[in-house]
Parts: sequence; structure tokens; C-alpha cells
Amino acid sequence: MLNEKVEQKLNEQIQKEFFSSYLYLSMEAYFKSVDLDGFANWYHIQAQEERDHAMKIYNYIDYVGGRIRLLPIQAPKGEYKSVREVLEDTLAHERMVTQSIYDIVDVAREHKDHKTDYFMQWYVKEQVEEENNSESNIKKLKISGEEGSGLFILDAEMGKRVYVPTPTGFDDGE
Repeated sequence: MLNEKVEQKLNEQIQKEFFSSYLYLSMEAYFKSVDLDGFANWYHIQAQEERDHAMKIYNYIDYVGGRIRLLPIQAPKGEYKSVREVLEDTLAHERMVTQSIYDIVDVAREHKDHKTDYFMQWYVKEQVEEENNSESNIKKLKISGEEGSGLFILDAEMGKRVYVPTPTGFDDGE
């Protein structure tokens, strides 16, 4: 059984992960609108991963006998002025998600919920990767430039990303 406050934080994180998916779909739509299909692919896969992250928490709550509560998801930002704006918004969003993950770990530790602390360590590690990817994308854009052939080379690189499903169960080897 989950502590009520831990359970609440986990349900809020499900909402944040689904919002992240929705946000990344919005960013994908922007890239489609400006014919940057490689970037669109990268964000499409990012949206899929965020849904997986939400479902992993969803399944964990169920697995440990908690109560899943799906909360409303707000509409994401829908208009962007540039590739740089999207990439910078992505990094800011991932940093917000990281802080939210840390908050869950803190609450789990406060309530001596070792199983949730252990479970959330996967997310702590994942957020290191998420922030690193976001920072790397910004650096690559600065190097390649926001217009011209460099941008198209970067777009081609972004198009090579392949979706690898995240295991979404608690006991599936993480």
C-alpha cells in the first residue's frame, strides 16, 4: 500500500508525463509545418517515450496496490517562432520534470517508502539522459546554424532516431 502523499505525487507525475507527450506532439506538429521531418521524427519518438514513462508509473501504482487517478492535461504551447525556441523550451521542460522526479524521491524518503524510492531511481537516471539530449541538441544547432545546409544536415541526423519502447512494468527488468 502506498502512502497517500506518495500516491498523490505519483499520480501528478503521470499527468506530467502525459502532458510531456502532448507537448512533444505539439513540437512535432511545428516541425512538420516547416518541413523539418527529421526533427518531427525526433519529437514523435520523444512523445512515445513520454507515454511509456507515464504508463510505467501507472502500472507501478497498480502493482503496489495504490489508486490510479488520472488528472486533467492542459493544452500545450502550439506556436513556435524558431527551431531554437523549441529546443530551448524542451530543455526547460525536461529540467522541470527532473525537479518533479526529485520531489517524488524526497517524499518517498520522508515516508520511508523504499520501494518507491527504488522505483524512481530509474527516472532519476532517465532524466540525466533527457537533459543531456536536450543540451546536445541545442549545442548541435548552435554549431550547424539555424538556417541553410547545416540545419538540413542536423535535420537528417534527427531523422535517424528510432523508437525503442521503454519497459512499462515494475518487475520487468526496468
